[in-house]
Formats: sequence, C-alpha cells, structure tokens
Amino acid sequence: MSELEVRKLNKTFGQLHAVKDVSFKIPEGAIFGLIGRNGAGKTTTIRMMMDIIGPDSGEILVDGKAVENDFRRRISYLPEERGLYKKMKVMEVLNFFMEIKGIKPSAVKNKALDYLDKFQLLDRQDAKIEDLSKGNQQKVQFISAILSDPEFIILDEPFSGLDPVNTDILKEIIIDLKQQGKMIIFSTHLMDFADRMCDQIALIHKGELILNGPLQDIKKQFSGRNISLVYEGDISFLSSSPMVETVNDYGNATGITLYKAEDIQKVLRLLIERQIVIKKFDANEISLQEIFLKVAGGDD
Repeated sequence: MSELEVRKLNKTFGQLHAVKDVSFKIPEGAIFGLIGRNGAGKTTTIRMMMDIIGPDSGEILVDGKAVENDFRRRISYLPEERGLYKKMKVMEVLNFFMEIKGIKPSAVKNKALDYLDKFQLLDRQDAKIEDLSKGNQQKVQFISAILSDPEFIILDEPFSGLDPVNTDILKEIIIDLKQQGKMIIFSTHLMDFADRMCDQIALIHKGELILNGPLQDIKKQFSGRNISLVYEGDISFLSSSPMVETVNDYGNATGITLYKAEDIQKVLRLLIERQIVIKKFDANEISLQEIFLKVAGGDD
C-alpha cells in the first residue's frame, strides 16, 4: 500500500506567499480532492508535487521516504493549461507521450485504441489535433495522461470544457482507475464534482490549508445544524425566522442553517403549516458547496 505525503510545503513569488505550510496525506486507491477558489494555491502545490517548480521549503514523501527520480515514471499529470502538438495526429501524440515515459507505443497500442473507442475518437485516430474540437483535444490529452498505467494520477480541472456525455465517460474511467488501486489527485474549484467523487479533500484558501480529511468526516463536522430541502412553494418567510441563521439556494436544493440543532423539527412543522410541498427534507445533510462557502466564500 503506497501513501503519498505532502509535508509543510511553502512557496513564495516575490511578495506573494502562494503556499503556506501545506501538509496532507493521500492513501492508495483514493480519489483525493485538492479544492479551493481560483488562485488559492492548488496548481502551485501540484507543480511542486510534480517537481516542475521547487518548494522554498517542505518535501514530498512516498511511504515515508523522499521521492526519487523514478517517481516521475510512476506519476502522470493532466495540467489545467492543455497543450498538444497541433500538427501531430492523434495516435502520433499518444505514441510520443509514451516514448517520453520510456514505453514502446506498440506495447500499449490496444489500450490506446480501447480508450479512443470509449471516448468516441476511434475514427479520428489519424486526424490532426488542430482539426479536433477543444473537447476532443482534451480527451486525447487525458488518454495520454493515463495510458502509461501510472500509480499516481494528478488531474487539474479535468472536466473543464467537456459536455455531459463525455463528462460521464471520464467519471466512469476515473472510478475504474480508483478500483484498480490508483491514487488520483483531483484538483478543482467545482464543488459539485468533488462532492460526488472524492473520498478525501484538502481545501486550500489563500495558500493555507483550512480543511483536510475524509469528506464524510468533514461533512459531519459541519452538518449538525443544517437542513437540505427540496420543495415547491415560497419559503421566503424562513429568512426572518429567529430559528434560522442562513438560507442558501443552490439550484437543485436549498441549504438551511439553524442556530440550534434542536429546532429542526420545529422548522419542518413550520413548512407543513405554510403548506410547502416538501420533496426532500434531510436533517444533518450538507453539501461540500455549502461548507466551501462557509469557510472560504466570505472574502476576497
């Protein structure tokens, strides 16, 4: 069982302290969400993990030992800034990335064709990258990131630009990689994806780690006074109720935070008395989006 550890990473750029004493551990076979707002320090942390830039202080450890040169062969990275050689053909690009990893393209040809088929790109294997849509270019780059069968996979905003069908295909492949025992680090500012996919999270805000651990444990920590409500009707009266601290509409559901957990049943009775059609009423339920807004959404 491999464990990847980030220990006390620091990085400054001039006067900007971009990453401040960030530490976390990722177990084997986990989908780990590195989350935060744009500019929070996620990508800088990833680049230090990949040894693209060096930290001012701190270290990256695998199973308690400092990473060595072979770590680069064991890890693969899908950067947020996509970059492919536009004049090359799809299969040429995949072969090129394998050769960089020291892998003979013939050894992974069948796997490459299988992934192209899954992403509905089999008939475009001889197309030039510049002739593909941005979404299809992204799928090619994702395939290039996982084709070498890496142990550690870092995906920086992997769903950006994908339509719903291809998003589902990508999610299925990520889940399959997890079941194979791969360690997947998933960086995003989109809380909905992180909420549905991650086993553990680390939330970085202004370069500092402010939440870290199993997602379910973090939810329990924040959900004691919370209600998740799906309804029909007008609940504007709740905003003036002395029992209610906040009401937040998240589109598919509304999050209600109370001052006291013991008032949950009183709020339910109040909704029924006001003839609100209740489709879902979950006490002690909270989304990662709500937690994120509580701890990182209040200032700039």
